[in-house]
Amino acid sequence: MGRGMGPGDEAVLRNPWWIPRFLGRVPEGVGSGDLRLVGAVGLALAFFNFDLAVGGQAIKFVREDFGLPQSEIGRVMAMFRLGAIPAFFLIPFADLIGRRRLFLGCVVGAALLTAATALAQSVDQLVLLQMAGRVFIVTGIALSFVIVAEELPAAHRGWGAGVVAAMAAFGIAAGAMLFAAIDLLPYGWRTQFAAGGLAFLFLARLRAHVPETSRFVRGRAEAGAVSGALAGWLRPMRELVGLYPLRVVVVVLIGALTAGAMGPAFTLAPDYVLTDHGWTPAMFSGFFLVGGLVGIAGNTVVGRLGDRYGRRVVGFVVFAGMAVFGYAFYSGSSWMLPFVWAPLVFVATGGGVITKALATELFPTSARGTSTGWLVLLEALGAGFGLWLVTALTTPGESIAPALTLVVASALVAALLVLLLPETAGVELEQSSGESIPPPL
Repeated sequence: MGRGMGPGDEAVLRNPWWIPRFLGRVPEGVGSGDLRLVGAVGLALAFFNFDLAVGGQAIKFVREDFGLPQSEIGRVMAMFRLGAIPAFFLIPFADLIGRRRLFLGCVVGAALLTAATALAQSVDQLVLLQMAGRVFIVTGIALSFVIVAEELPAAHRGWGAGVVAAMAAFGIAAGAMLFAAIDLLPYGWRTQFAAGGLAFLFLARLRAHVPETSRFVRGRAEAGAVSGALAGWLRPMRELVGLYPLRVVVVVLIGALTAGAMGPAFTLAPDYVLTDHGWTPAMFSGFFLVGGLVGIAGNTVVGRLGDRYGRRVVGFVVFAGMAVFGYAFYSGSSWMLPFVWAPLVFVATGGGVITKALATELFPTSARGTSTGWLVLLEALGAGFGLWLVTALTTPGESIAPALTLVVASALVAALLVLLLPETAGVELEQSSGESIPPPL
């Protein structure tokens, strides 16, 4: 199933320019049509992640502009994260109106609201704009992995998810490069947010290269018309709860626990490095980019390893690594930070690939958008709770580091939970999701 090598879809003999060689070669069996889709989805993901990164990278300057102490920033960032909760109600519409229409709408909404944040005149305005923007950002990110999973050949779904995730990381890198010059930019952090509007320049390209997935088209044709928007929105939820209750619980718990660990770890890293270790924005950006370039390979490496050895064993290793390297980052000396940052990025990005793969591969086409919605909801709640917990555990005026060393430990529980799930690597979606014979778990 999937796109595969269709008529007029020639084999790819070498990497396109936008897939660096250090990410590995394009696997045999991936056609040019697959690559156009992966490139377009990855481009959108890069903008989504740029939008996410801006808030965290510039947060020290934002809080100082509005007179907030460091001990309060966890609460503000938690509000940003909780803005993703409404995405839970939006994502299921992908199972009703299609992946493509909702995906493109998210590109427009995210770009508009990120750029509008540059005009915020108070903390309340900033929070409201960022919360609204997160609805579109997290919905778009979730649909990106659904589209890739439904269109790529079964043997290379992990690779495809890894490549788009790696491209997404370049959006974070672009934000870091802009952050390095934040003291020189006109209007400072506001210019960073305004740059999110550049996504509008690529909208035509995205419309041309992101078609509706063939699985969704076939599924709608077989299911027939749905009577009423509410009935169509509720149907996949009833299907998930009725046929896959244990799978849903395990997958969303993994999402909540890993987001609860890595959300605070990455969101608060810029403030921690600049405040606790006295680094400059340029120093942080250099460390962030160099370490990130090494760590970014976690997307494709973990994707390929997941295709070869299975999601369960690879997931166990990377989730456990999140706790180990997260603790080392927030408990070590300044000289240790660059050496710990790269492996932390590696396991965090790789873990995200595994989590998204499980959320798309374990559930049927008719409810795949909804299953990612559940994942997004629990990830938002997990990250928000983790950030709130950092604030609750930090005495005003003291460092956030001790609290973070405790919060990152939640990833260890996710490492154990992933072993409870069935293996999905290399299996067609119709089999791994149990569309033919619904499995007990």
